[in-house]
Amino acid sequence: MANKTRKSIRRALVSVSDKSRLAEFARFLVDGGTEIIATSSTHRFLSDEGVAARTIDSYTGMPEIMRGRLRTLHPKVHGGLLADTERDAAEAEAHGIGRIDLLAVNLYPFEETAARKDCTPEEAIEKIDVGGPAMLRAAAKNHANVITVCDPADYARVCEALEGDGVSEEMRRELALKVFRRTAAYDAAINAYFSREADGEGDALPATIDLALRRAEALAYGENPHQSAAFYAAADGGGKRPELLQGGALSFNNIADADAALACACEFETTACAIIKHATPCGVACEAAPSRAYVRALEADALSAFGGVIAFNCTVDEATATEIVSRQ
Repeated sequence: MANKTRKSIRRALVSVSDKSRLAEFARFLVDGGTEIIATSSTHRFLSDEGVAARTIDSYTGMPEIMRGRLRTLHPKVHGGLLADTERDAAEAEAHGIGRIDLLAVNLYPFEETAARKDCTPEEAIEKIDVGGPAMLRAAAKNHANVITVCDPADYARVCEALEGDGVSEEMRRELALKVFRRTAAYDAAINAYFSREADGEGDALPATIDLALRRAEALAYGENPHQSAAFYAAADGGGKRPELLQGGALSFNNIADADAALACACEFETTACAIIKHATPCGVACEAAPSRAYVRALEADALSAFGGVIAFNCTVDEATATEIVSRQ
């Protein structure tokens, strides 16, 4: 028997590209008495998993048209997501708009598609989600009345809350904030893609740069011990984060010096080594062999280089690694 909190979620709208963990989440809702409305591919997935759901067109009375581009942009959808349960109840009823208590949406994979080297402009454009961000923003705006889930990782905690005293105001706001961050990052990725297309590649600099970053990890402290710091990475997953092979976690100063050292070494076309400490170059050298480049860079100021960051613009071979270790 479902508890009272679970029964309060009378209707949920589900439309997801990433269907991981969805079957368990939807089954939990249905077992609690929730009616699920789903768009076409999500509905097929749930049906295959044996989870009862209603199609979006049967709910709105309008078929999905234009190859699926138009299906959720409908007053019964957005009215159900935006309605205040008290102030708008009479008006919603007059127009046949029912409440939607929970929205589970994640977006078309634009970032992953656009990042492919063989991606065509037509493919990228087709992965620009219109209805998803509109629904997410509507529900997040009305988070006091609608539980909004844009990340499958949150399904379990929402279920746990519904099994207990319900999704708190604090959690609703947290989920809403996650939505606004996600849609902002999504729009930034689309902007970046079209900016590259418009401004061209090579030496052309874009007219604007919009950054969407996620906190990858908190650091022990900042440039000085009394300051806080964190390491942020591209929210769209672009770029390759350096891999820590051994040793302790990097500090703020380690990361800043590593960035400066790598930028310095990469200024050269021939094999180069740069040693940086506290944002100051201790030595930079170019040689045919990276091991020799390291030795020459170190000899420039071996005293200041102690505890510094060493960077190369090439792969470090065994001979170079041995040379570095022997001089520590």
